Amino acid sequence: MSGESGTYDVQLGPVLIDVPRSIGYFGGVSAAVTLGLVDPPLAVFIAAVPFLAMLTHRSLPVPIRFVGEALAGAAKPVGGDDDGYVKLQDEQQERARDRAVAAKARRGDAIRSGQDDVEDGLPVSSSS
Repeated sequence: MSGESGTYDVQLGPVLIDVPRSIGYFGGVSAAVTLGLVDPPLAVFIAAVPFLAMLTHRSLPVPIRFVGEALAGAAKPVGGDDDGYVKLQDEQQERARDRAVAAKARRGDAIRSGQDDVEDGLPVSSSS
């Protein structure tokens, strides 16, 4: 989901769950086991991939992130490159994005009101 909150997302504390994609992902793993396409131990690893990806979140201590990166490398062949279906929400990134959007809106408002010189969303007075 690339950081955007979708209509069917559920947030449980810092964990954001994309419900339709989670149902598809975990349902697909379950179907593969049921049909005998994948052995249960491999299915458990595949189902754990979104949770392993959470171990790389920058709010975690470095040793845990190191283990998470190693596990994420092992998960690459089973879909580790895709967006997470269950992931930790990065509050710092969300706040930075909100500030950037607000600054852009302020600049646009200032330009529309005829103030050409705008710096960081605030009009700059020019003394001649």
